[in-house]
Amino acid sequence: MPVAIITGGARGIGRGIAGELAKGGWNLMLNGMRPANQVQEALTELADFNVSVQYCAGDIGVAADRERLIKTTVEKFGGIDALINNAGITSPGRKDLLEAEEDSFDRVMAVNLKGPFFLTQLAARQMISQAGNAVGFRGTIVFVSSVSGEFVSTNRGDYCLSKAGLGMATKLWAARLAEYGIDVFEVRPGVIRSDMTSGVQEKYDKLIAEGLTLQRRWGEVEDVGKAVRALVSGQIPYATGQVLRIDGGMTIRTM
Repeated sequence: MPVAIITGGARGIGRGIAGELAKGGWNLMLNGMRPANQVQEALTELADFNVSVQYCAGDIGVAADRERLIKTTVEKFGGIDALINNAGITSPGRKDLLEAEEDSFDRVMAVNLKGPFFLTQLAARQMISQAGNAVGFRGTIVFVSSVSGEFVSTNRGDYCLSKAGLGMATKLWAARLAEYGIDVFEVRPGVIRSDMTSGVQEKYDKLIAEGLTLQRRWGEVEDVGKAVRALVSGQIPYATGQVLRIDGGMTIRTM
């Protein structure tokens, strides 16, 4: 069975991705900040699809935790076929640009941009070694970003910058890894119903009803999960480096 690492994989969008990959027969290594006993329910539900599901707690903004995640995955499963860079945090306090603080900025960048960049470096090295030892090896790396990489929120400048940076990271890694048969994609969700958006449900209920999205409903975590499953399963070939927007038409400008 192929093996995927999903950061932030036990909740929200990451949980939706994990569910779809488990349905597709992928063994999973999930990562998150919570201790293992707090994610056991999710792990048990995923294992019901007759796949192996492991959990490695850690902060992807910390180098030692990234290294441990890759090492643990290889020890448990023997290799890595896909890395889903999903973990992220919102802007602490959602402060206006004129009030933004460096400590918060550094924390958001560490988790949302630096962490995925250097975790990809580690995973890519492992995939390259596998490609050298297995004919026909195919690796996939997915960066889960956000429409906030395009839309300005002046009370979440650090978050917007971090998500915009993932777009360039996708292109950089796609260019660097193409020779090894490793595809790299960006999945850019819009307004997705999850624990991260639970506090602004009323706001977006109104905006969606007024036409924020062409498809007048919330996006669901399963919508993102199905897109990622298609990418890692090779159902969208000859497209490395591209962006797949899962936003219900939110980014289409109309008159």
